Amino acid sequence: MTIHIGMLLFPRLTQLDLTGPYEVFAQMPDTRVHLVAHSLEKVVSAYGMPFMPDTSFDDCPPLDVLCVPGGPGIAETIESRPTLEFLRQRAPAAKFVTSVCTGALVLGAAGLLNGYRATTHWLSLDLLPVVGAVPVSERVVVDRNRITGAGVTAGIDFGLVVAAHLFGEDVARSIQLMMEYDPAPPFNSGSPRTAPAALVARIAERTRKLQEDRKRLLKASFAATAP
Repeated sequence: MTIHIGMLLFPRLTQLDLTGPYEVFAQMPDTRVHLVAHSLEKVVSAYGMPFMPDTSFDDCPPLDVLCVPGGPGIAETIESRPTLEFLRQRAPAAKFVTSVCTGALVLGAAGLLNGYRATTHWLSLDLLPVVGAVPVSERVVVDRNRITGAGVTAGIDFGLVVAAHLFGEDVARSIQLMMEYDPAPPFNSGSPRTAPAALVARIAERTRKLQEDRKRLLKASFAATAP
């Protein structure tokens, strides 16, 4: 049976949140990846990369995996009733409900992480309790059928974990080798645990207002999901 994966598109997403796991998913056997959006109009990422959806919310087939990337555009996405309703409608039938980076906040706004352990970009970890999730500072977090990845580049790790859950570790290892995914970053600054404290503080302060605005939006959206 073909596995159907739906990856959400929205304006100003972070392209690597999408394309990192897409590269993994596209190499899985008997798998079709759908780029899903509210309409079939072109969607432009945060830094200008265009994407063309291949299915709309209304025409999307049943999905085995629902995947939400993150990015600067999540504020508008959190406020989009059609988007949150699409996620809520499709989640119960999916084998896995997943996200990369701040896509977890979109799942949370839809009420889909309430009571689940989850991760997201390090700057947004403290926003997860707003939507009832338990924040975990790990690269990939699996809690029942929820799989969440941390910030941006963690999307590749996340994709490999999903591949292992669907097709077994051997398939995931083969994809990793074909991708030559063997990270060796030039600087030890990829995490707030290893980056210089002054750098971490500077970035946190630069994004403070953004995080406050997101917290306000999340509270409103999550409150609307309450029975």
